[in-house]
Amino acid sequence: MTPLDKPLKREVRIGEDAYSLTIDPDGLKLVPKGKRKGLELRWTDLVSGDAALATALQASLDTP
Repeated sequence: MTPLDKPLKREVRIGEDAYSLTIDPDGLKLVPKGKRKGLELRWTDLVSGDAALATALQASLDTP
């Protein structure tokens, strides 16, 4: 298997919207195309089960 030693970027379409997905050794980041802020998820949070909690917390902070 190939190790993930540098960032890997791909475009992902979800419905009508385009997103930029970056996967790197620390985790992943999903950002709406043309924007700077998005959702970040660390591999350690995903493995430990804290991913849902971290996502919910970030979503609550982003809500106006």
